[in-house]
Amino acid sequence: MLTMGARQTTGLFVAPIHDSSGLGIASISFALAVGQFVWGAVQPVFGAIADRHGPVRVVWAGTLLLAVGLALTPFLQSQWGLVITLGVLTAAGAGAGSFSILIGATASRLAPERRSFAAGVINAGGSLGQFVFAPLVQFGITAAGWAMTMFGLAASSLLALPLAWSLRRKPSQAAVNAPAGPAATPEAGHELSLRAQLRIALRDRSYWCLHIGFFTCGVHIAFLVTHLPGEVALCGLPASVSAAALMLIGAFNIAGSLIVGYLGQHYRMKWLLAAMYGSRALMIALYLISPPTPMTFYIFAAALGFTWLATVPPTAGLVGKLFGPRHLGTLFGLTLLSHQIGGFFGAWLGGVALETFGDYTWMWYADMALALLAAMANLPIREQSPRLRIATA
Repeated sequence: MLTMGARQTTGLFVAPIHDSSGLGIASISFALAVGQFVWGAVQPVFGAIADRHGPVRVVWAGTLLLAVGLALTPFLQSQWGLVITLGVLTAAGAGAGSFSILIGATASRLAPERRSFAAGVINAGGSLGQFVFAPLVQFGITAAGWAMTMFGLAASSLLALPLAWSLRRKPSQAAVNAPAGPAATPEAGHELSLRAQLRIALRDRSYWCLHIGFFTCGVHIAFLVTHLPGEVALCGLPASVSAAALMLIGAFNIAGSLIVGYLGQHYRMKWLLAAMYGSRALMIALYLISPPTPMTFYIFAAALGFTWLATVPPTAGLVGKLFGPRHLGTLFGLTLLSHQIGGFFGAWLGGVALETFGDYTWMWYADMALALLAAMANLPIREQSPRLRIATA
């Protein structure tokens, strides 16, 4: 909640930073795009460190980086200053306390059939952060200015330090050695090195299909979290509508994450992913033909929020099912890297589209096409039915 709450509300700072520094929207978008990429790039690295040495120190280091990056942002208002603070320090810190590390740490402590729902609970925590922080950030910007709000976010992020201590307990050996899918190991109970597991994963078609789907998901989320406030402003609506829409996305994704995490225990996760990605194309099409009113944004945010980051539990669940929990932090971290490469393009190209065409129309069309691509990419994934697995266990 704390790390994602700070990350998923950065779009509310774009206009205030633009007014304060005089930087163009594309320049600010580029700094945030770098942050999208860095957030993904550090996750397999931190995931590997956490898999080897435990997650507590990783989360502690990330929390401190996040706080330092947020606190320095008001003092470095050039484009490259924002790249250093929001693009590198803040993003790297948030990445060290994010999905791959927390889901990897949890998966190694739970039986296989409980991991999908646990991932949904963790993901719901991230959405709760967006729900809680969006109105607080907008209120802080209006009442005290964006710089003081950044300082407040830096202070609140430090609350994650004591929470990480709960992850110090060693995982059970039974959970670590639990058998996974056919791509995991040649022999049940045989533990592969990280290098050998990576070689197997990178030759597996299903793993690459997950990467393709997650890449397009990154484009969607980064574009919206960065540029939804700009879209609201183009429609002549107040900034409070942006904050309320982001809050609704977070609120509905709590429900979506928990429901999808639960369904992943009973149904094929690839079908859940295909359905969520396909629904996004439909929701964007309905948004584009609707009148630009606050209610349109609220309904769009609620509908999209249900699938927002609900793709994380089934994606992490499939990685764990295919390869086991031993190196889940690293392998799922690599899928998040693909997600954030997409996030780089979503955040950056949104700013380019606005400065080039004067609106975001072409980005919406691209989002629809990518949503359909993501839905189709998940269909060829080879997945053993959870019911069949339980029946044959």
